[in-house]
Amino acid sequence: MQRVHLGAIVLIGGMLASSAAWAQGVSNIQRPDKADGSSAQGSPFMRIFGPAQPPHGFVRFCEANPHECSSDHSQESRFDASVERLKELDEINRTVNREVAPATDLEVYGVNEYWTLPRTRGDCEDYALQKRHNLIRKGWPVSALLLTVVRDEKGEGHAVLTARTVQGDYILDNKIEDVRVWSKTPYQFVMRQSYLNPKVWVALDTRQGPLATSLSGLENESME
Repeated sequence: MQRVHLGAIVLIGGMLASSAAWAQGVSNIQRPDKADGSSAQGSPFMRIFGPAQPPHGFVRFCEANPHECSSDHSQESRFDASVERLKELDEINRTVNREVAPATDLEVYGVNEYWTLPRTRGDCEDYALQKRHNLIRKGWPVSALLLTVVRDEKGEGHAVLTARTVQGDYILDNKIEDVRVWSKTPYQFVMRQSYLNPKVWVALDTRQGPLATSLSGLENESME
């Protein structure tokens, strides 16, 4: 009986160690709080408010790179991200932030606005495009990776990548190393790609019109 008892202790200890390692794998991702459903900002999931005009830099990017803007029709419901998938969000966010140096489009390309996959330098939308590209190559569905325009803490236009999952809407950001649920960021969310069609954009703020238009080019974005 003593051998069985000791064996059970060893088994339980191994299970606890495995659970600790499992938790450590996503420790860098801020988990969403349980939402009471009383407001969109308190929910781990964004709400949409109808169509929005796509950023003109995005439109030109799709014209030049149609394969980056096509739907794979593989996933229309929320993506149920495993622990390994959530770890990929953190790893790719940190890797791209480290490998791409911040620079304006004017500095790199000589124009005010140019969306592209960066080589060694880029601005916020270039970081977001590269992270989306890398995650798709790892098997993430197109419908789960949505380019998003926000107004940042300075009130300036800024682009991030939203990972739309069953666990919540997570933000990959070149200004923040940690992957956070959208409501835990300091941003005002304006618009993003539709998960049904990557070429279509939807409003995330009821105050559309001049707000979306002023941010659609991101010319005044912060480079921090």
